[in-house]
Amino acid sequence: MDVFCRTLLPAAAETGVASPTVSRHLPVLRNCVQAGDVTVLVTRCTRPEQPANGCLLLLTTRRLVVTQQTRLLHRLRLHLNTELRHLNNVAWNPDPRASVVELAATAVDGVRERFLIRASRPSQMWQLDALFSQVFRPRMAARSRVAAAAPVDRPTVLGTSHEPRPVPALAATPPARLTAPARVPRLSPVVAA
Repeated sequence: MDVFCRTLLPAAAETGVASPTVSRHLPVLRNCVQAGDVTVLVTRCTRPEQPANGCLLLLTTRRLVVTQQTRLLHRLRLHLNTELRHLNNVAWNPDPRASVVELAATAVDGVRERFLIRASRPSQMWQLDALFSQVFRPRMAARSRVAAAAPVDRPTVLGTSHEPRPVPALAATPPARLTAPARVPRLSPVVAA
């Protein structure tokens, strides 16, 4: 039994998803997720555009997978399968009055995906909020560091130019020059007689 299977059922039981539902969705999920991925969350969700169709959301440490079941024939269909690093503008909004957490993200193709996750109790809603913070905040912080390191177009100020300034080459100097020289005792040469 691999890591994915070992962590899938406990994560589903924590949110109240029945094991027959997980078993029905497992072949689709198995094709999307690697054996070494750790399951963080398995829960039912709905899309605001289609509230009647229920979805199953799987969040691992690397991927977000959403499967959907058709109403009439109950066939499973893959709705979203993406790596977390490919998601942009990830946001989640807990609503205590409705006991719902809305998860929204922009996929690689530019489509804004929104999912409503209903919590069975208020504490579960805050657990989902903390879980999304744990999974998505480090990735968002890494993206902001990369964006801050990228060059920014600055407005032109009279008397200045956009030519890059030379940076002193500190890395080219040997480390011994950056520190004070160590005192070495002078030895007299030994002359063989």
